[in-house]
Amino acid sequence: MLPFRAIAQVGEYRTDFAVGVNGGYMLSRVSFTPDVPQSMLGGMTAGLTFRYTCEKYFKSICAIVAEVNIAQTGWKEKIEGMENQPLYYADDPNNPLRYERKITYLQIPVFARLGWGRERKGLQGFFQVGPQIGIFLSESTTTNLIAGYEPTEQRASNIVAQETMPIEKKFEYGIAGGAGIEFSMPKVGHFLLEGRYYYGLGNIYGNTKSDYFGKSNFGQIVIKATYLFDIVKTKNDKIK
Repeated sequence: MLPFRAIAQVGEYRTDFAVGVNGGYMLSRVSFTPDVPQSMLGGMTAGLTFRYTCEKYFKSICAIVAEVNIAQTGWKEKIEGMENQPLYYADDPNNPLRYERKITYLQIPVFARLGWGRERKGLQGFFQVGPQIGIFLSESTTTNLIAGYEPTEQRASNIVAQETMPIEKKFEYGIAGGAGIEFSMPKVGHFLLEGRYYYGLGNIYGNTKSDYFGKSNFGQIVIKATYLFDIVKTKNDKIK
């Protein structure tokens, strides 16, 4: 019985539940095949966060984190000439050609989280990773391209089909992971700052042999701040 008891006491169980709000800034692009020259498109993300802390295993604080967010993602094209310089219309030399597609999703990530440091008062570092799904809500385009009105120089890329194609796949999915820091204050709550990367495993366009693109998946970088307050806290005076 002694070995069994020793193993059973390795983990210190928790039943902490916290909820809160999050907000941040997202940089996005879509990996197209064939390739579309792009720079990162900026957008906002905000939503609700739920965290259930279940155990402290040795020095690692184990938790499950879920979010429900509204996120602005998409892509921004680099419209360049053959000399890799921005293109203009002849009668508008101060306004470079541009094309942006903004897509709004309902995003739901679910993370397994490990933290190290203080739980109730002080600083904690953490790492989390898990699946994420996205449900298409809307899309909009910002451009000064005019159909049938060509710039004075030929474009460096002739891949332009995506500029007139609406989003075909209304559901997308992938893997997200990130790391950050958390500062906790008793009776006040938890303040978190995190950097995160998302890699899409699904495509926004069809990818069969008869489709134009073989791949069209998201890559996203997110900087996010979160505030959580405790709903349920484990009663244990030894927890710091």
